[in-house]
Amino acid sequence: MDNLTHSIIGLAAGELIDRALPAEPTPERARARHRLLLVTGALASNFPDIDLVFMPFLSRPLGYLLEHRGHTHTVLFAIPQMLLLVALLWLLWPAARNLLRVSAAARKGVAIAAGLGLLLHLGMDYLNSYGLHPFAPVDARWLYGDVLYIIEPVFWVLLGVPLILQIQRPAVRIGLLALLAAILIGCTAAGFLLWPSLALLAVAALAVARGRRALLTGSVLALAWIGLQASMSQAARNTVAAHLAQQDGASTLLDAAMTPFPANPVCWSFVSVESDAAHGTYRLRRGVLSLDESVLPTSSCPPKLAGGAAPAGVPGVALFSSVQASLADLKHLRQTNCHVDAWLRFARMPLVDPDSATDLRFGNLGATNFSSIDYAARAGTPCPAWLPRWDPPRADLLGRVTLESSPARSLAP
Repeated sequence: MDNLTHSIIGLAAGELIDRALPAEPTPERARARHRLLLVTGALASNFPDIDLVFMPFLSRPLGYLLEHRGHTHTVLFAIPQMLLLVALLWLLWPAARNLLRVSAAARKGVAIAAGLGLLLHLGMDYLNSYGLHPFAPVDARWLYGDVLYIIEPVFWVLLGVPLILQIQRPAVRIGLLALLAAILIGCTAAGFLLWPSLALLAVAALAVARGRRALLTGSVLALAWIGLQASMSQAARNTVAAHLAQQDGASTLLDAAMTPFPANPVCWSFVSVESDAAHGTYRLRRGVLSLDESVLPTSSCPPKLAGGAAPAGVPGVALFSSVQASLADLKHLRQTNCHVDAWLRFARMPLVDPDSATDLRFGNLGATNFSSIDYAARAGTPCPAWLPRWDPPRADLLGRVTLESSPARSLAP
């Protein structure tokens, strides 16, 4: 998820934890604990992205693809991150240090906020189609929720509005609400949100706009939204599977990366991968679908996020692109080129050309994106070192082979 969403979720967690703890004996200590738990929750909910600090020192694109959402996004490494965060708060914030010395409730609250914030980060990142491997090194598979778009304004409203409304200064409160409204209206005008989605967000804002329990209500509604999108994701996946089976009954659908549109449970984009063992090929398709054509036709789904405008009059599922490739060529390239071998430890939807490779999840056919690698230009260069042992997402295509990249391996493009 985006870091604004992570921050809002962490702030909400810190606020709810503070309310659940026994009261401090003085107003000064109560205010200090409140600030401490808000800051702890917000920092912890962003802390696993500390791996981004090291990205400039790693080779592109493999450094980012293999290390972001890597070790810092595992349950095992959440423990040292939690200890590091608490240590930084203790060392760099004298007021927090003084409070923690005398308040058992504050110590308990910081421990809960730090641990919960880190786990919430992993949980929210799991919910989109980018994926992570939270149980490494025990389980090095990539896990994908395919439930939420990576930026979801529903959380900004359901959790952000109650948090803003408890700010004591009217000017700050009104300014932040106006800024949130301006951002949402601007995103709608730019075509990233639909006007019905904006109306849905306005109703959600009204539902959490008053009362001390507003934040709790918003949290329950946020969980309900995740549950709704999870059920919609499965329905969308079933729709894609049925449509592709009609297109080519000889192919086997291996995976479909599902991505909803923000604040929109009806429109979904997808990238699918199918295998045709009889012909030794695999196929990637990219498209968009509507789960209810009577409410929102496929052609009305936001084209800026779909990767193009769906043709008018195409009900249900609209395909934007389809490409078929040789499975033997993919396996051979993986076995003979250590850069491609490393890249395939990330690529969920691998599209390989004679000179380059890209993950079709992140761009249209024929376009490059942050996942693209020009492996031909790396011919004759050393193999990537210190590779994490993530299982290739497409092991179902590649087979279970040794993941070690040897510097002696052929570097033929």
